Amino acid sequence: MHRALALARCGAGETNPNPMVGAVLVKDGRVVGEAYHARAGQPHAEVLALERAKSRARGATLYLTLEPCAHHGRTPPCAPVVATSGVRRVVAAMRDPNPSVDGKGLALLRRAGVQVEVGLLEREARALNERFVTAIVERRPFVLLKAAITLDGRIATASGDSKWITSAAQRLEARRLRRLHDGVLVGVGTVLADDPMLLPTPGTRRAFHRIVLDSRLRIPLRSRLVRSACRQPLWIVTTSRAAAARRRALHERGVNVLSVGARDGRVALKPALRGLLARGITSLMVEGGSEVLGSFLAERLCDAVALFRAPLLLGGRDSRPAFGGVSPRRLAQALRLEQAPNPLAHYELWRPRAAR
Repeated sequence: MHRALALARCGAGETNPNPMVGAVLVKDGRVVGEAYHARAGQPHAEVLALERAKSRARGATLYLTLEPCAHHGRTPPCAPVVATSGVRRVVAAMRDPNPSVDGKGLALLRRAGVQVEVGLLEREARALNERFVTAIVERRPFVLLKAAITLDGRIATASGDSKWITSAAQRLEARRLRRLHDGVLVGVGTVLADDPMLLPTPGTRRAFHRIVLDSRLRIPLRSRLVRSACRQPLWIVTTSRAAAARRRALHERGVNVLSVGARDGRVALKPALRGLLARGITSLMVEGGSEVLGSFLAERLCDAVALFRAPLLLGGRDSRPAFGGVSPRRLAQALRLEQAPNPLAHYELWRPRAAR
């Protein structure tokens, strides 16, 4: 199963919005076939492993990081293929929480006389596919809050100067981190200040969504985001306050405009996330600015926090904090975090601490 998990990770950033899945076939103590799901729409790991094993699959044990699917999606269901392959035993790390599957694949295998076991290295398998699992269980995209900060927690001077707080290596790692998600989200203030492109690392073959929160559609039509909307998906999430003429102008340029409710004059985050999930966006990297990060923090809409620290002390009362918004009055209102394992030295990874 460790090998299956390692194989699954090879699909990181390309299987979205599908989960990463690895499969290993073992017979008489030897691996006779293995594979991973490489990209959404391509064959699934167990089908590929069976094709590679050929007749050696008969009587073998199949180790899978996720229950085989039993429904038609972009590809035919995998459970019937496994059931008729001659595999004697299937060991799955976890059930698929997708309501279209959720035990149906395992039940089909049992009815076919295949011995089924579930739960081996389940914690590791859930961590591997936390973005996929969160989207299904929480009914909103997985949210990673990312900030590039000084040692005193600032992202810019009082005048907005922020290029560059972090190193070139850290900035490259941030773009690689984007690639693990379906999209990146910023506020319109970031667009007005920096005119970013918000792209992942070169070589990302699947669609990558750029999302801007813009309650009044202030985004310039000549911004780099709008001008590239026909080549790379761009979503503007707005409210009913936005002018109809601006909506039409953006639509004409290939921009997707999503209108949701407002909260205190700004885009309401929970309806925005639900709307994005309904359009196939299951995980987001939220990059700011300060008020956007602060809004997600205040509503506890975060599943992980990535901090790229620079060896700088900015100081000053008016330099901009990473997380803006309304200031808490009591320490008890703080979000308590615990550091998560992260083999990369370029940033720290933190997660909300589970309630005890």
